[in-house]
Amino acid sequence: MTWPLATLLVGLLVGGCASSPDPLVALPAPPGTPPPALHAMEEGNRLFEAGDWASAKARYEAAVAAHPTLAEAHYNLALSLEKLGNPRLARKHYLQAANFAPGHKVIWNSPPLRPYGDAARDLPSSRSSSAPVPSPLGGFGGSY
Repeated sequence: MTWPLATLLVGLLVGGCASSPDPLVALPAPPGTPPPALHAMEEGNRLFEAGDWASAKARYEAAVAAHPTLAEAHYNLALSLEKLGNPRLARKHYLQAANFAPGHKVIWNSPPLRPYGDAARDLPSSRSSSAPVPSPLGGFGGSY
């Protein structure tokens, strides 16, 4: 292998690794988040970063209570639940986060969410199918 080619491959490898977000980093609240949810998210993120998963979980639950459709709060709650060893409940919040933020790349492309399936990929190939369509939150959502 020639030197320039080896340098290019190393650069691509390092650049690719550097650009992928760490899935275990709590997300910040987006601009416009109401103050009660914003403060709960900020405190939860501080606690999460400090490794206090149980206290972070409580703050993210407060953020979800204050703003039930805040995708980042559900995602961060799921991260905390994973750290606390509750993957079943974490799954529920990962999917809720994805439903509330359809274009959010960190949420949709994070390794913790991938094992739970890509709802678009899981849909039947034919919309005329009479088979029920699995809902991302569990159960079945009807036919297409």
